[in-house]
Parts: sequence; structure tokens; C-alpha cells
Amino acid sequence: MPNQFDFIAIEGVIGAGKTSLARALSERNGARLVLEQFEENPFLPKFYEDRKRYAFQTQLAFLASRFKQQQEMTTPDLFDQFVISDYIFEKDRIFARLNLDDDEIALYDNIFGIMAGISAKPDLVIYLQSTVSRLMNNIYDRGRDYEKHITPDYLQELCDAYNHYFYHYTKAPLIIINATEIDFVNNPSHLSYIEEQIFDQPIRSNTHIQIIPN
Repeated sequence: MPNQFDFIAIEGVIGAGKTSLARALSERNGARLVLEQFEENPFLPKFYEDRKRYAFQTQLAFLASRFKQQQEMTTPDLFDQFVISDYIFEKDRIFARLNLDDDEIALYDNIFGIMAGISAKPDLVIYLQSTVSRLMNNIYDRGRDYEKHITPDYLQELCDAYNHYFYHYTKAPLIIINATEIDFVNNPSHLSYIEEQIFDQPIRSNTHIQIIPN
């Protein structure tokens, strides 16, 4: 398929399918895949058991890991290739605002502000929007032990925060995919439909498109 982008980033709440979609699109379109390294965060399992106690450590570990990837992504060698990632750097701040107290967020913002200025900028962002019940089902199906502590209430908080963030998002063209009733992993026609909207349709700045395949 024709490609007008150098860097596409896919976003969504935990369990929305962003990594699965990033993998599928990269394989079918010859893109280099950059995935968030969440499994390397030693605080993440502890965070899901006790959010208040481990939020700051978890957040800083993610920030450091994501920033290291961002530095690698902005090297000329990497952007000789078409890149698809399963996150945007700014997403880190959504979680920080949700989980850190005032003193922690003040320190975090100082660090984040320095890093954000040199992070990779996507040409297109795809936001996978889903219901809490679908997210819970996806999380259950993939069976990660440390995610068993994730609650519907926490997912609803994240959904609300993500929806608010992307409602006001203007940094790149944005496609919103209603992922509740589609299956781009097991249904090739759904994946092809998404590809058509990305690569075959003109994407203008600040354009929000709702994709709901039949």
C-alpha cells in the first residue's frame, strides 16, 4: 500500500490492542516496529498491587525507558525506515496525572518537560477506543499474572483520561478507532479496512475519524 508517513504511533488504554495492531501493520507494510518495554519495569507488578505506594517509582522507570527509546528513534539511521510504535511519549503524562500526588507531579513535570522537547514526533496517531468490559476481557485473555489486580474502576479512570487527552489532541493527525466491536487480530477484513483508512485516505491535520467496520 502507498505510504505517506515516516512514523505512526498507536495508542490506547491497557488491553485495547495497540501492540497487536502495531505488529500487524508493521508486518504487512514493511515498517520497523518499536514496542514499549513494559515488562522491563520492575515496579509494575508492585504498582498494580499498591498504586499509591509504587506509582512514583513505576512512573520514573517508564519515563526513563521511553526516553531511551525516543533517543534511539530520533537517530537518522532509524528514520531511514518507516516506523510504527505502540505508544507516544506524551502518554506517560496521562498516567502521571492520574497516579501521582502534587509534590510528585511537580518533580515529574520538570523531568518530563526536558525530555519531551527531544522526543520523536509521529506523523499520524491512531487511538484505539474501547469499553471497560472489552478491555477487561482482553486483559483476562492474555493472562499476565501481574495484571490480575487491574480493576474496572481503574480502567474507567484511564478511559476517561485518554478520551479527554485525545479530544484535545492537535499535535498530529489523529484517527480514532472504535475497537469494541472489531477484531483486527483474527478478522483480516477488519485489518484491511483499517489499513485503507490509514494509507488510502487523505489525512488532514486535526482530523478525527471514527472507524466502525460493518
